[in-house]
Amino acid sequence: MTRRVGVEEEFLIVDGAGGYPVALGSVLQRAAEYPNLSSEMKQEQIETCTSPRLTLADIAEDITAGRRYADALARQAGARAVALATSPLPVHSTVAPGERYGQLMQRYGLTAVEQLTCGCHVHVEIESDEEGVAILDRIRVWLPVLQALASNSPFWNGTDSGYAGYRSQAWNRWPTTGPNEIFGSAAAYHANVRQILSSGVPLDKANLYFDARLSDRHPTVEVRVADVCLFADDAVLVAALVRALAETAARQWRDGVSPAPVPSTQLRLACWQASRFGLEADLLDPVDGNPRPASDVLAALLDHVRPVLEEQDELATVELLMFQVMARGTGAAAQREWFARFGNLPAMIAQAVDTTAMPPTSVRGQASSSRRRRQSTKLLQGNASTPTHGGTAQLDNQTL
Repeated sequence: MTRRVGVEEEFLIVDGAGGYPVALGSVLQRAAEYPNLSSEMKQEQIETCTSPRLTLADIAEDITAGRRYADALARQAGARAVALATSPLPVHSTVAPGERYGQLMQRYGLTAVEQLTCGCHVHVEIESDEEGVAILDRIRVWLPVLQALASNSPFWNGTDSGYAGYRSQAWNRWPTTGPNEIFGSAAAYHANVRQILSSGVPLDKANLYFDARLSDRHPTVEVRVADVCLFADDAVLVAALVRALAETAARQWRDGVSPAPVPSTQLRLACWQASRFGLEADLLDPVDGNPRPASDVLAALLDHVRPVLEEQDELATVELLMFQVMARGTGAAAQREWFARFGNLPAMIAQAVDTTAMPPTSVRGQASSSRRRRQSTKLLQGNASTPTHGGTAQLDNQTL
């Protein structure tokens, strides 16, 4: 089946001149005037949410529109919206109005006070909780690879953190984050949730921040490992891969294929490696845990979901987008290149603001798909040319 997919993106609100985070204040009350905008725990960020979509073209259009709406709201506060997963500059963030946010601040102390990170969450529809848990059990080994692809948070508190995706390091201070063990059934999943809630540590189900979970509001699996993507193309790629992973996992479940018996401790190592290096060094093999070149692991991921992508006529699209991110680098690599070029963080942030607003490149046309496939294969084998971060690769003149 072709499952509907939706994408949530969180954006940082920054001063357009200096790049420092800015609280939206009373402007937050106007978020409801824009389609699919909502506030977050901190006033220095805003969240967009696409409608459930079947085609990647529609997903791309919604992502572009959401970024435009978020920036329009930010401009009302004399600021801009930018797809940075952490603030590169020091910030004292401001909690948004609401009783629940106040409870989070009281319960979690400095973890909540300092929390200002922006992620990309992908929802994929499911037919039942049983199917959803089967999907969670089988996609878990691939989530660190998605985390590496989307890494976009190298700077923290005015300095280079040394990580490609430092957001996960800050985020993992919450007590309910990270990978889970294999559940085996919906009953076991819900029993685990009840046990966690009975501890009194989380406030509620919304406070369960697993890397992937059953949504408490929608009939979906929600994958939460990705940084918000600097390039809109990368958000489309993450959405496409999550959907293909979910459908592949559902088919394995129906065919009686057991999930890979990888312990969560090994997955935590893989997530740390992805957070530390992104695609700039080895990733850990999803099954045996040994270091492998990032290009090999990406190729393995593509092979894993290839049958589904071919059936859904998305293989050429995903190959193109994966080729693109390997050629120019992740958002983290782009941030570091811009910082080296401009010599200061405000100028880097200004470039990121401009990049956030760029629409995705055309991914619908099938012309020259074989040429693109050859290019992708070469790159995934490690024969990429020198990366460039001036923008997305304009292989077609059309945009979505």
